[in-house]
Amino acid sequence: MIQSGQHKPQTRSTGAARPPAIEVEDLTVSYGPVPALLDVSLTIEEGKLVGIIGPNGSGKSTLMKAMLGFIKPDVGTVKIFGSDVAGIKGRVAYVPQRGAVDWDFPITVREVAAMGRYSYRRWWQDLKQQDYALAEEALVKVRMSDFADRQIGQLSGGQQQRVFMARALTQNADILLLDEPFAGVDAATERAILDVLEDLKNDGKTVVVVHHDLATAAEYFDLLILLKQRLFGFGPPKMILNPKLLGDVYEGTLRVFAELERQGAEG
Repeated sequence: MIQSGQHKPQTRSTGAARPPAIEVEDLTVSYGPVPALLDVSLTIEEGKLVGIIGPNGSGKSTLMKAMLGFIKPDVGTVKIFGSDVAGIKGRVAYVPQRGAVDWDFPITVREVAAMGRYSYRRWWQDLKQQDYALAEEALVKVRMSDFADRQIGQLSGGQQQRVFMARALTQNADILLLDEPFAGVDAATERAILDVLEDLKNDGKTVVVVHHDLATAAEYFDLLILLKQRLFGFGPPKMILNPKLLGDVYEGTLRVFAELERQGAEG
């Protein structure tokens, strides 16, 4: 296993340092008798853009769901800014895979984007005009404001993905977790998502993305988490995207290896 840049917060003379954005310790998650994650530990500091990579069934989405508190681990803990996941309402936003959404639900693009504001309201309270104004701003950022009155199911897959990005932006969370946002999207959507992710990082937000395309991982992310049930590596792309380490995880020669080696030679 290769890890880099992972450390415990230090205490200074002026007081304790801020806790990391996400801290996973000794995490094991099983579905029945089969472990999806086994003894995973890592620390993600604030303001990082992090990709989770690994083969199908390697536990990428499971790790994200554990960070969200959607699943209970067999062993281990997940801390968000030093607190249990249950105690950080509103500080984490989630963009699910497209297949997890009911696209026939009768709701408009504007209404989906505004849903990110419900964490700021009591359950009996309606959204206010300022909530819808923030939703409009988010739709502009993802280049979907012209579709605000369209029913969500009438959009293309890439457009739908951008709308759910807008919902996450409207929540104004400190951490954004995205499950394969680039899967099956068009070039315009890919560019729009990348621009948003860069803006979020520049604003000090922490962004974690499940990603499947090794060829673009180095371009997109500051750090990579390489999973196959266990944590095989965590660090900068140049350290993680090497043929030997990837060969251990993917169990064979990948066509992308040659491209990665070529990029390394040029770099």
